[in-house]
Amino acid sequence: MGLTATLCERIAACHYEDLPPEALDAARRLVLDGIAVAVAGVSAEDAVPIMAKTLRALGGTPVATVIGCNLRIDPVRAAAINGAAMHVLDFEPMWSPATHALSVTLPVALALAEARALPGRDVLAALVKGIEIQGWLREASGQYTPDVLKFHPPGLVGPMGAVAVASHMLRLTPVQMAHAFGIAGSRAGSLFGNVGTMTKSFHCGQAASVGLEAALLAEAGFTGDTETFESPLGYANTFYTGTFKPEQMLNYGRQPWRVVDPGYAIKMFPSQFGTHFVITAGLALHPRVPSVEAIRSVTLTGPVMPYVNRPSPETGLSGKFSFQYTLASALLDGKVGIHTFSDERLRAPDMQALLPKIEIVMDKDIPARFETMHVRLRIELNDGTVLETRCDGPRGMWGQPKIDPADHLLKVRDCLSTALAPDSVEQGISLASRIDSLESPDISTLMKLIG
Repeated sequence: MGLTATLCERIAACHYEDLPPEALDAARRLVLDGIAVAVAGVSAEDAVPIMAKTLRALGGTPVATVIGCNLRIDPVRAAAINGAAMHVLDFEPMWSPATHALSVTLPVALALAEARALPGRDVLAALVKGIEIQGWLREASGQYTPDVLKFHPPGLVGPMGAVAVASHMLRLTPVQMAHAFGIAGSRAGSLFGNVGTMTKSFHCGQAASVGLEAALLAEAGFTGDTETFESPLGYANTFYTGTFKPEQMLNYGRQPWRVVDPGYAIKMFPSQFGTHFVITAGLALHPRVPSVEAIRSVTLTGPVMPYVNRPSPETGLSGKFSFQYTLASALLDGKVGIHTFSDERLRAPDMQALLPKIEIVMDKDIPARFETMHVRLRIELNDGTVLETRCDGPRGMWGQPKIDPADHLLKVRDCLSTALAPDSVEQGISLASRIDSLESPDISTLMKLIG
């Protein structure tokens, strides 16, 4: 068999009962995190309500819940909106190599669980499989750093992860799945130029909906390139020209599952992951900075990452992708949360006073990968005092101390409480954290709660 056929056989052959406890435990935590950040995303940003209003007007059979919008719609559009909601805050977990593997997969599984009356164990198994193929695609791509990345990763690997999820939920045969991968390959892509706009969140929503729609088409008999991972004109050789390593894809399903190793980094700040290094460094020096007026200059040295070098972000949203803004927020406020990225905070006098004092030095000798990068922060005060620190990674990242479950629950409760009453918050946590024990009526209860 060719590469695509081999992958499809392996994906189809794996069932919930084949997954080890550690993979299921890791996936349960992802479900809880994904639902929480989606609820907060609808409440905190305008992008998702705009999408919901627009897509509602297009119609669709009301069989799947749109989170936080008091709306049920068809599964494809529900996956699109919920995927955007899960990513809009940039608060869902980060993966290695870097991508957003959760917001392109979990919305697909939840939409189909509702629409096809499927149990929670299918949601969890599908999620593990969808994450697995994205991880090996990112490994095989050979594209890890900003200088070689041409597309925002979830727009490329996300549709394939969504196909794997939907194929499990729909019980597609390996041949049907191969067609779905081929269909999805023709609809992949996402532009870095949209980072800092509402469209970035739609990269994940679009990937989720594209993969789901491709699987539904394949289920109905629609055809696509069944050799898209090895064909000279297929998905892999088109998007990863000259860098694709197909042998990496054959690691799919190798123990331990990627949801366990290398696993994921739970985000504790709602911003681009590279800024977490900057924020961590800023928070370390915050107690030693008397005031913005006391600062003469700030120098941050880090890797070459041009798209997060934004000295004057135009909106709070674009501040999520600014080393300067996230550093200033950490230094001024001693914390970084959802409200950090409001237009009001951006326009505040102290913020506008500090931003011009920050210089970013991008050092080509510092690796531009989250796994190996670091940042150095130097602050000179007007009295001549020099403050310095270095961050090799935020808490929760690979090689750094893990996020304690109790700390994670603080994040989850904070996110859910943006829209839910205290009793509903606890009910949501209870249901989401044992998703694989839920039957179809329980899934409906959970979705109604967060809908």
